[in-house]
Amino acid sequence: MASKEKKKNGKPEEKLDWKKNLILYLHDLIYMLIAILLVFLLLFRVIVVSGDSMYSTLWDGDYLLLLSNLLYHEPKQGDIVVISKKTFEEGTPIVKRVIATEGQTVDIDFQNGVVYVDDQPLTEPYTNGPTVDSAGTVFPLTVDENCIFVLGDNRGVSKDSRSWEIGQIDKREVLGKALYRFLPGTNHDLNTRDYRRIGAVK
Repeated sequence: MASKEKKKNGKPEEKLDWKKNLILYLHDLIYMLIAILLVFLLLFRVIVVSGDSMYSTLWDGDYLLLLSNLLYHEPKQGDIVVISKKTFEEGTPIVKRVIATEGQTVDIDFQNGVVYVDDQPLTEPYTNGPTVDSAGTVFPLTVDENCIFVLGDNRGVSKDSRSWEIGQIDKREVLGKALYRFLPGTNHDLNTRDYRRIGAVK
């Protein structure tokens, strides 16, 4: 009799243990997912490229993963950054390339379309056409303290640090650095996505 009672008493206990384990597992999993989501939201951002100012490096509609400015504090020459300038389109995020940092001098030979930083010509295979428009800015220009000078890769249509609406960028106006294109925008001619473009942003 005693052994039968043990078996009967044992079955509900096993089921109860299984259910408890499942609940605990799901509980831990939910907390882990919330923690991962919070870390992702704090350290990374997602933005969508709007317009052609960075073509052909970036296309209209590209989805980018950014390293947030919580970790990214010191922009470097060549970095592709997302900025928010209140004097331009009410702070709508825009994507540009860092050309020079504080203390560096930018000069542009508009006749030949060559950009110089500290008297050294930049090699710019990423540009879509030469730099031939000053947009009203007088060069040479020395970048102010805690600021950066940015240009779009598509120099003919880009509004950037050459324009009075944008000018030099305070580092506090940098939202982050573009790291990865995880969904490509549409092709200008065929209106299709080229998934081979998924990858690191350079």
